[in-house]
Amino acid sequence: MNIKLLSILSFIAIPFGSVYSQQLSENIRLNQVGFYPNSPKVAVIVNANAETFMVKTADLKNTVLTGKLSNERQSEFSGKRTQIADFSSLQKDGKYIIEVPKLGISYPFEIKDEVHHNVAKASLKAFYFQRASTKIPEKYAGKWARPFAHPDNKILIHPSAVSEKRPVGKVISSPKGWYDAGDYNKYIVNSGITMGTLFAMYEDFPDYFQQQNLNIPESNNAIPDVLDEALWNLQWMLTMQDIDGGVYHKLTNANFDGMLMPNHAKKTRYVVQKSTAATLDFAAVMAQAARIFRQFPKEFPTLADSCLAASIRAWDWASKNPVVKYDQNKLNEQFLPKITTGAYGDNNVSDEFIWAASELYITTKDEKYYQNIDLLPANKMSVPSWNQVRLLGYYSLARFHNQLTGKAKEDIPTLKSNLIAFADTLSNGIEKRSFQTVMGKTAKDFVWGSTAVAANQGIAMIQAYQLTKDKKYLDLALTNLDYILGRNGTGYSFLTAFGSKTPMHLHHRLAIADGIAEPLPGFLSGGTNAGQQDKCEGYTTKVADECYLDAECSYSTNEIAINWNAPLAYLAGAIEALQVKILK
Repeated sequence: MNIKLLSILSFIAIPFGSVYSQQLSENIRLNQVGFYPNSPKVAVIVNANAETFMVKTADLKNTVLTGKLSNERQSEFSGKRTQIADFSSLQKDGKYIIEVPKLGISYPFEIKDEVHHNVAKASLKAFYFQRASTKIPEKYAGKWARPFAHPDNKILIHPSAVSEKRPVGKVISSPKGWYDAGDYNKYIVNSGITMGTLFAMYEDFPDYFQQQNLNIPESNNAIPDVLDEALWNLQWMLTMQDIDGGVYHKLTNANFDGMLMPNHAKKTRYVVQKSTAATLDFAAVMAQAARIFRQFPKEFPTLADSCLAASIRAWDWASKNPVVKYDQNKLNEQFLPKITTGAYGDNNVSDEFIWAASELYITTKDEKYYQNIDLLPANKMSVPSWNQVRLLGYYSLARFHNQLTGKAKEDIPTLKSNLIAFADTLSNGIEKRSFQTVMGKTAKDFVWGSTAVAANQGIAMIQAYQLTKDKKYLDLALTNLDYILGRNGTGYSFLTAFGSKTPMHLHHRLAIADGIAEPLPGFLSGGTNAGQQDKCEGYTTKVADECYLDAECSYSTNEIAINWNAPLAYLAGAIEALQVKILK
């Protein structure tokens, strides 16, 4: 039995825990956190061949709804069959379970307003736990407190990164930033999409995030906590720009650390080769930061100007160096020490040019950024990932459509139409899918970091809702939050500390080395991935939507990463913000 299961006995107050555990059926899959009173509510029943279901109070004493299960559906990826239990008509606040006769009962869940309030907070608070160059005190981290680590004030210029004024071995200071994933290195490319997502989240829903308190050291100042947290990484990113405007690809050890706490990780760290992709991601983020922090002139009198100047210098460097690719294998043939940490290599930077041009155009109103880039290749729609950031630019242009002029203004109807069509393409056929979620249309959804695919698909639905105000898109976004929190082929809620069956053995050095049984809260596990690139022993299937292993060695399904948490924070926060707005 999953360790987390033990805690739900007190939640439902059943006197005979052993009886409860025998009745529990993991074949009843649902959002283990809960549902809004006025929103759709669906559970998926796997391999039951049943006819009815009941919703009961969590103490099992009262049946509040009896419903008929749908006809069986064949899984798109396996021999499993599913049925849908729709209990949307139940709108009364409370704690409940689903019971299917002869099968058993589900994990408990709640129905209430703001039911994902803590999910939104925790998925963003996770970034605080990833901070480098600082102590993490008990006041803000509880039992996950840890000592100061990685001052990063003596970083060496790697031989691949030399320039006229920064020769091999020169020391620079590059503190702060977030640990990228399960390791302790810091990568500009992955920071790019992460920061872009968090900044977009704030720009889309500023009122909601101005009220959010994450219990971080900067809480209760005049700046929204999401911006305080993003600033920690922004300040690091600014140190990664060379004098000529180019941006180092990453700050890293030569090799990954072992499974140890960060204050014991003391290998030499380097900044490595400048690249076009990193420089353009940097340019985009700095352009966003300039217009956001311009709103806080008293608190940051020079930051906006510094960010915009850095963005323009980066754009100019990338324009002069449009094909400087980061190829780690070739780099290691030429330079020592060899670098074997995450590569984040990208062979096509057309999407990075689009994103950077979009953000710079919106911030500066300078037509040159828009006119020099082919912004609307109609066949290039795909959800954002670290190596495909085109939609981040599209989202920003749509967000600020009322401020656009010239050709950009002329293009906006096409852009809006494309974004809505993209959301429709992702969601078409959802009513027939085995788990009735946007996630899972094809096996290609279940790649490395598949939970981030689900979250980014959810953001695409949110964007369509913002453009149309059609509530169906908000309901579609909710299906993917349901997916992440338990309505999926594994039965896991992939967010640590949320739900009854959650990952306990993440590939996350902080969680492995801290000696605490529970992983740090609010981290999104990567999720199902039939690729099994880690060669970890213990996988029991290669079925696309089921291939997951809650084990420390399973970095291809059970690692964490900042670019996965960011879209979840956006999705949960946006849904919370919009639910509050709709209820008002």
